[in-house]
Amino acid sequence: MSETQIPPHAERVSQARSPAQAPAQGREQVVDHTAGPGAAAPSEWFKHMFDALPHDVDIYEVGPRDGLQNEKTVLPVETKLAMIESLVDAGIRRIEITSFVNPRWIPALADHMEVATRLRRREGVRYSALVPNMRGLDSATRAGMDEIAIFMAASETHNRKNINKSTHKALETYTEVVREARDRGMAVRGYLSCVYGCPYEDQVPYENVEYVSKALVDLGVYELSLGDTIGVGTPRQVAGILQGLLGAGLSYDQLAVHFHDTRGTALANTTVALQLGIRTIDSSLGGLGGCPYAPGASGNVATEDVVYLLNGMGIRSGVELDRLPAISVEIGAKLGRELPSKYTKAYVGACAKQGVQV
Repeated sequence: MSETQIPPHAERVSQARSPAQAPAQGREQVVDHTAGPGAAAPSEWFKHMFDALPHDVDIYEVGPRDGLQNEKTVLPVETKLAMIESLVDAGIRRIEITSFVNPRWIPALADHMEVATRLRRREGVRYSALVPNMRGLDSATRAGMDEIAIFMAASETHNRKNINKSTHKALETYTEVVREARDRGMAVRGYLSCVYGCPYEDQVPYENVEYVSKALVDLGVYELSLGDTIGVGTPRQVAGILQGLLGAGLSYDQLAVHFHDTRGTALANTTVALQLGIRTIDSSLGGLGGCPYAPGASGNVATEDVVYLLNGMGIRSGVELDRLPAISVEIGAKLGRELPSKYTKAYVGACAKQGVQV
């Protein structure tokens, strides 16, 4: 690390050390004084770094909707229904099944009405669907949905390009949608995209994130999922934004996180969110759902990878981890490609070594 790369709150240590104490040659040791004088010793800090972890976490599965919406191969309704059923069998209790969007926008989900009406609803499972406007809400109502999700960005440019509305106009539209949905007895979830960066504006000011987040919560969404749309978020960013929103009056129960693994930071970001008390994690079976702004790159963080992380940290999700790889492999085969989940790849490799078929 060069001198110009040392963070403002750190300093190089130049005191003499014995050979056993000295850092490896060519490396500079950095001492962090962020906490100020009297901070706990590193060993004490380490003992307590996981104290705030939740005991239980909800996995919000987005594979059938967010995962499939950009796929060129359109899966048959029967395959989608079997996928949803298998995920529920594995312990998923919150799942987004489709999107009531004009088929011209999302051809892969043109069968939304058939999927929603044919799906066998299980007691104790919450099924949701994305809606963009009143027409989508009416379709969701006819399909018997009791939960919907709305979506917009913290970025003005992204809103104009993605939903063809300004931020102000989008909030106006959703004011009516949320009010009407709640009058119909539906729960409403919100998605806020471009929280950590935008494909058009690059960095998005925190003030934008806070403004739209509070506006959506004020409209009546019961939970707001903060999305890393282009997969540029890092742990320090995640901590800063979550601490800012919590300090601005939003509660842990009102926030969820939705990370993309485009640059390999999704699980690190998830860990930071958990340390800050977040208890709902969006994820997608197998890592379905590539990033449209980075062709060939990973998109949504894989459900298997998140559940493995949670299990290793002693956090309950209710999901049976080893039932997920077989579902991922089957869906990947039908799409004609291997899905990017690291856990599933390791699981399949271990099975192959033992001569066992997944």
